[in-house]
Amino acid sequence: MLSSAQPQSSQPHTPVRESFGALADGTPVHRWILTDARGTSAAVLEYGAVLHTVHLPDPDGGTEEAVNVVLGHPDLGGYLAERPPFFGATIGRFGNRIADGRFTLDGRTHQVPLSDTPRANALHGGDQGFDARLWSAEPVEVDGGSGVELSLVSPDGDQGFPGTLRATVRYSLAEGRLRIDYRATTSAPTVVNLTNHSYLNLAGEGCDSVLDHELTLAAAGYLPVDRELRPLAGPPAPVAGTPFDFTAPRLLGERIHDEDGQLAIAGGYDHCWALDGGRTDAPRVVAVLRHPGSGRVLTLSTTEPGIQVYSGNGLDGSLTGPSGRGYGRYSGVALETQHFPDSPNRGDYPSTVLRPGEEYRSCTVYDFGVPGSGGN
Repeated sequence: MLSSAQPQSSQPHTPVRESFGALADGTPVHRWILTDARGTSAAVLEYGAVLHTVHLPDPDGGTEEAVNVVLGHPDLGGYLAERPPFFGATIGRFGNRIADGRFTLDGRTHQVPLSDTPRANALHGGDQGFDARLWSAEPVEVDGGSGVELSLVSPDGDQGFPGTLRATVRYSLAEGRLRIDYRATTSAPTVVNLTNHSYLNLAGEGCDSVLDHELTLAAAGYLPVDRELRPLAGPPAPVAGTPFDFTAPRLLGERIHDEDGQLAIAGGYDHCWALDGGRTDAPRVVAVLRHPGSGRVLTLSTTEPGIQVYSGNGLDGSLTGPSGRGYGRYSGVALETQHFPDSPNRGDYPSTVLRPGEEYRSCTVYDFGVPGSGGN
């Protein structure tokens, strides 16, 4: 059964803002360090509203160095030079793929740049999505921890999307729980699908493959894809009897190398699961990721109807993280809570349309448990 521990309240911590380099025009970029009463810390960049690191404390309460469990670039230059693989980025205006980069809304067709080469898709908001923008940031008070809220204005026509979109992303850390709240409003009808693209390795950033991690998903169906990684026509396919069945705990590597057409297309897992119960007003537990070797556990809650699981199939060792170690294939797994891919072209999917006078709201919570913490 999927469950989540509840945090306790205490005095807020003050987030620390530090320099993290500058853009080509000299504009400074900062990193915000969030801490909580349990000794967990998270670093958030103003560039791309990136979740840069999450350090978990020594489970025995000793002096052993905290372990970072999120993949990322060691400096700003990595984020400026390498858009894929989107380490830790806030993805927008539309996460995942839009077929042919084209959708029709209220009788008008809109074109987004095809950024999923060599495939003919718009991926993660076009070739200059929200991950490639400098967000403004302000600290926020959090009981027992700290937080930061980042803001961005995306003008009408940005990457082909209609309407001026005003978006905020708030990171709040307390009692080992990192909560991400998304909000957005628009001046004209548009489509919105925001998510975070963090890669997790609970053994520690820079450690070997996550195929030894155990995953559980509250999802009886998933979206099979074609060779362009676009969802096939029809409803979600049952996971029962397939390598996509994580309704009970299963190692990521248990069936990833099976002779399965869907695994062959993606080179592993890069699919959206349709979460049981669809979209909800309040976050509910939808996934548990566990590393048996360390005992670390992530319990993931969200309001979203879907979760894209990407097993880091495209990592090839050419990128190096803060640990100084290269990221090979399967070095991290992304659990991207979101609406379904290509939703603007699929009337059978939950709608991603946002209209003036409405507010887009989404929330995802990462609840990190460690041995002896009294958590998960």
